[in-house]
Amino acid sequence: MLANVFHTLFLWLPFAYHHTSNGIEWNYLTNGKTWTDLCATGKQQSPIAFDIQKTRELKSPRIYFANYNVELKGPIFIKNNGHTISMDIPATINGQPPFISGGRLRGRYLAKGLHFHWGSPNSNGSEHTINNRRYDAEMHIVHRNAKYIDIIDAAEKKDGLAVIGVLLEIVKEPIAIPTGLTKVINAVIETPMDESNTTIPAGFSLDEMIGNVDHNDFLSYDGSLTTPFCHEAVSWTVFTQILPVSFSMVSKLWKLRDRCNHPMINNFRDIQDLNNRPVYHRFGRA
Repeated sequence: MLANVFHTLFLWLPFAYHHTSNGIEWNYLTNGKTWTDLCATGKQQSPIAFDIQKTRELKSPRIYFANYNVELKGPIFIKNNGHTISMDIPATINGQPPFISGGRLRGRYLAKGLHFHWGSPNSNGSEHTINNRRYDAEMHIVHRNAKYIDIIDAAEKKDGLAVIGVLLEIVKEPIAIPTGLTKVINAVIETPMDESNTTIPAGFSLDEMIGNVDHNDFLSYDGSLTTPFCHEAVSWTVFTQILPVSFSMVSKLWKLRDRCNHPMINNFRDIQDLNNRPVYHRFGRA
């Protein structure tokens, strides 16, 4: 199993999970119910259902988003890996990596990649829910603790990874869709099939992937990756403010194909048991 873990993690960044080295594959046909042989059986699995009324107020300082406002160095590689669309996060044009710190995090977490989860024309597909509501899609920005040498090492540590979750909602007339997000989603038409990829010029920062969403109002808990092998190594931060997007943007994701040439839809894992974990809410403020 350890060799499979290493191989899978190697594939995962920057392109997310694909299949294990012994040929065992996984899919979203049951939204993760059949992953029992691939995923951890611990008590800190993700995603979860957020109930705002049952959260604990987090009084820690805000999360610091360093170099998120600096343009990324292009070209940027985007890939259809048969399960999602993923994007490698390079250093910025000043040579420094984007990273996060503060909040409940201890240390610096370097931004390494991002990917998406979505539903279908008939169903919503965010992984996390808030007050029993599932949104149209969810973007994950994955960070590695800087004190670990690589993603393989980090995934084996309880404090190894930090993921920013941004919930997306289709609205009729979205105002000011982030330019970076628009560029990435528009590029997916060049990656319609499994293993297809494309590059785009940078010209945008990570801030331009998440727009004007309030960075200071968020939900936080300790959980796992939401794809096999579902390592329990993630400090989750999910913004409470929803990012509005257009129907045409999300519909581009519905048109993608997976490794079996089926529509790549409903690529989200089912809600996992909370198991008495504390869930924190930091209210928006400076």
